[in-house]
Amino acid sequence: MAGRGIGEVLTGAAVLLAAAGFLAFAVAHSGRTASAGYKLYASFDHIDGLNPGADVRIAGVKVGNVLVTRVDPKTFLATVTLFVRDEIKLPKDTAAEVTSESLLGGKFLNLSPGGDAEDIPKDGIITITQSSVSLEQLLGKFIFSAASLTDKSKGATGATGPDQSGKDPLQEAPK
Repeated sequence: MAGRGIGEVLTGAAVLLAAAGFLAFAVAHSGRTASAGYKLYASFDHIDGLNPGADVRIAGVKVGNVLVTRVDPKTFLATVTLFVRDEIKLPKDTAAEVTSESLLGGKFLNLSPGGDAEDIPKDGIITITQSSVSLEQLLGKFIFSAASLTDKSKGATGATGPDQSGKDPLQEAPK
């Protein structure tokens, strides 16, 4: 019985060591970097679906991540704190846009560097921003516009033109 207990303990220890090895490999290759960087801030009307941890990208390449999202109590704008790697120096006229990864969701912050000779300092503010586009709002506008086109094509009668009797009320003068 003692031999069987030692075998089970050794097997369990081997399984735990293998699991720890897989965990270490996953953490080491998760795409997270411990490189140095700096914080920037940007304000938006709305950031639907942009969460802390979301990517910050330039030309589709990850250069940082979103650290904090909050509402400014004075302006009621969504304020985003983002982290950008040190080797990326952004011009002052850089634009930030909340963008969808796909139709199914997943938002990220896309940066479009401008051509200004001066760079945004550490803890600086990105002033040119574009809020996220809500798919629900776009669909609602499309449905509303399609419905109004359908109503117009049915030929709704107004105060001008012939009525149901075939007489035009604007053509007849009161007697």
